[in-house]
Amino acid sequence: MYLNNYIDPQLFDPQKFQEELKTNANPIKLFRQTFKQGQEVLKTRFEQAPNAAESVSQRAWLVDQILRHVSKELCICPQSQQVALVAVGGYGRGELHPGSDVDLLILLETIPDLKVQQCIERLVTWLWDIGLQVGHSVRTLLECEREAKTDITVVTNLMEARLLSGPKKLFETMQNQVSPEYIWPVKDFFATKMQEQAQRHLKYHDTAYSLEPNIKECPGGLRDIHMIGWVAKRHFGATTLHDLVQYGFLTELEYQTLMEAQTFIWQIRGHLHLIAGRREDRLLFDYQRAIATRLGYQDDHKHLGVEKLMRRYYRTAKEISSLNDMLLQLFQEAILYADTPITLYPLNKRFQICNDFIEVTHNKVFMHYPFALLEIFLLMQQHPEIKGVRASTIRLIRQYNYLIDHAFHNDLRARSLFYEMIRQPRGLIHALRRMNSYGILAAYIPSFGKIVGQMQYDLFHVYTVDQHSLFVVRNLRRFAIPYYQQELPLCSKIMENIPKSELLYLAGLFHDIAKGQGGDHSELGEKEALDFCQAHGLSDNDSRLVAWLVRYHLKMSMTAQRQDTSDPAVIKAFAQQVGDPVRLDYLYLLTVADIRATNPNLWNGWKAVLLSDLYHKTQDFLNQGAITAVDKRGLVENIQRETLSLLQGIEWGLVKTLWDNLGDDYFLCSSPQDIARETKVILDHKTPEIPLVLERHNIQGITEIMIYVRDKKYLFAEMTHYLEQKGVTIVNAYLIHTQKEYIIASYTFLESDGTAIVQHERVADILEGFRKLLSRPEAPAFCPIHRHIPRQIKHFSVPTRLNFKHDPINKHSVLEVITTDRPGVLSHIAQAFAACQVRLKRAKIATFGSRVEDIFFITDDNQEALYSADQIDCLCEKLSQLLEGKPLTPKKP
Repeated sequence: MYLNNYIDPQLFDPQKFQEELKTNANPIKLFRQTFKQGQEVLKTRFEQAPNAAESVSQRAWLVDQILRHVSKELCICPQSQQVALVAVGGYGRGELHPGSDVDLLILLETIPDLKVQQCIERLVTWLWDIGLQVGHSVRTLLECEREAKTDITVVTNLMEARLLSGPKKLFETMQNQVSPEYIWPVKDFFATKMQEQAQRHLKYHDTAYSLEPNIKECPGGLRDIHMIGWVAKRHFGATTLHDLVQYGFLTELEYQTLMEAQTFIWQIRGHLHLIAGRREDRLLFDYQRAIATRLGYQDDHKHLGVEKLMRRYYRTAKEISSLNDMLLQLFQEAILYADTPITLYPLNKRFQICNDFIEVTHNKVFMHYPFALLEIFLLMQQHPEIKGVRASTIRLIRQYNYLIDHAFHNDLRARSLFYEMIRQPRGLIHALRRMNSYGILAAYIPSFGKIVGQMQYDLFHVYTVDQHSLFVVRNLRRFAIPYYQQELPLCSKIMENIPKSELLYLAGLFHDIAKGQGGDHSELGEKEALDFCQAHGLSDNDSRLVAWLVRYHLKMSMTAQRQDTSDPAVIKAFAQQVGDPVRLDYLYLLTVADIRATNPNLWNGWKAVLLSDLYHKTQDFLNQGAITAVDKRGLVENIQRETLSLLQGIEWGLVKTLWDNLGDDYFLCSSPQDIARETKVILDHKTPEIPLVLERHNIQGITEIMIYVRDKKYLFAEMTHYLEQKGVTIVNAYLIHTQKEYIIASYTFLESDGTAIVQHERVADILEGFRKLLSRPEAPAFCPIHRHIPRQIKHFSVPTRLNFKHDPINKHSVLEVITTDRPGVLSHIAQAFAACQVRLKRAKIATFGSRVEDIFFITDDNQEALYSADQIDCLCEKLSQLLEGKPLTPKKP
């Protein structure tokens, strides 16, 4: 709020300044020094005892003093009665942050002559010379009226105008000309502003939960508060938001909540501008940690200080959004629908429909019937014709949510209502989102309240935990909706056979509910889910199924992405943990929904292939039973028998000789269709010095190539480096050493952004490049790989870690490499393998935000695990040199 009659000699002493001005031969320098000193005073005050509300007002006051003295010094122009200096926009409201532009209107009565133009140019030059960041416009009264008529942003700026110097009558004439009596009547203004807000929110994906939110423009940002003020000013002529309390549109508590929210965001914005050294409204990773430290948020064993800052910001933005929605609906009723006839339709004695919106029948409904705080959401599910909740009822929900206490939780009616909501065939997601917005979900499930606004400081989890959990439930619901059947056909098919989909929705709601509590969130969440289900009358079997899903919701993803699922022993171990086909169905659906709700760029065709492959292999094992399940050799024989049925006209002896040469691992990693095709091609290949490079059967847009070439040193490194130079992302690779000094290799890759390679010409170019590369006899040269590195990566550096373990049954060692994602990581690892005589059997490549977690199944030259300490030391030293440039301490077996 602008400071009237404010005096602050430390910030600006008018008398002292005027005296210095009389004796100073360089007035511009004096103005510049005075303004700079005032800015330093404000900076010191803010950093020592941040009071954002005082700071923005005092800065506006300081600029006022400077501008008025400049105006007086220059006399603006010889005909000063025709020119007024007017503060507009945020400056007009009396709100200036350290980097804010000073928005000025130079208001003229008529079109200026040459002298006036020169005077205005001199004024603007002065303002820039003394250090003011000025955003100015020069308009006559007629131009103000004309531009305001056609551009709502102009009239909005002029509504907040404040006279600094010049004729008051001229200023009042301008105010009158842009009033709702002449242009932009209240109805038109409100409707257009609503549309403007909707477009602005859409630009930011309709969420306040961005990893790097724009604290001014995002939903729940400062603009949403401004929106309320603009409508109030246009409709009521209100000069402050507190006027809405007098008009009955805000309660005193809501006003205080809004002001506290604004002050908190102002604090962030002030520090943001000071750290950036300029106007900056994006709360980028570059600034988040520094701001958290300045505001006193410290790391502890559960949360980073920056996570605490962002949690408070997201909760504040959520509160602003909620109040913005409620108030705009009240304005809508008062402005747009004031003359609309009221149509009432009773639902029961507690609720009725008023013009398509549900409302309470009287203001004491929730006091007399607390369970109605849940009932209202169930009624909306059962009556899809209801468009929303009336604003007056939203206010009552917010007012009475304190009634959801211990007695409420033990009320059978409340428990029955909630479980019935979960079981409804429609409207579940809308109900849960409304409950979360109004604070009901957090009140009814206290553990859920702890994850509201909670974020994880990385590039992998792009949503807060509460938002992510609701997205998971949404994804699960979509599996049951015919409209989305072609999106994920396997999931939709499985969903049709799920005995109780409501158990799946509960698991989705609870799967991350214990995040941030310390300890394993899956184990802690299991207990939360079990207690909740049992309290709501679910059977012991159903309760334990939900709890089991919460406990093991990461198991299928980890197995598919980090283990060798071509190994029957891996499938057996996973299947035994799952137990039965029904649990497998539930777990598969939850896993897919969870991954797709973590990050919009995380799900791709390769993950779909990995999970469906694990699902089908596990399903086969469970359907066969442990007694009839085949071992590794038996599985190879089954694959060979199926492949033989596809081979026609080829002598069995030649096929058997080739297959014996290729070894068992090739068959476990390949489909019968690919084996049949590649068998024919290899047998027909008469020039062994020329490598074979083939594209394999394309599944779900995944590009996989097979290479058959004579073995040589640095082969894996050479091939990997080539693919990384081509700008693709390798997600899977294996190299099988045959008995005749050949290697049969496979690479699976995507575009660098995780999408499928759709251009056939690009794949053909990569294949031809491989043929030329592998035909060269000279040693490879590993030039640096240049690729754009996102700005955010530097804030999430991951220390390189190496973890070894041996698998004596499969005669290989398993190396896990965790490091920061950057161009050339995989080829560096491959070069280290070659330098230490390490052979790769298989690689599973995974990147989570800025974090690389790659798994390598490796052997020595004798196809045995790396039991040699010298060889492990060599590998660690080389990896340390290539990845970190310093020694590492590996976790050895």
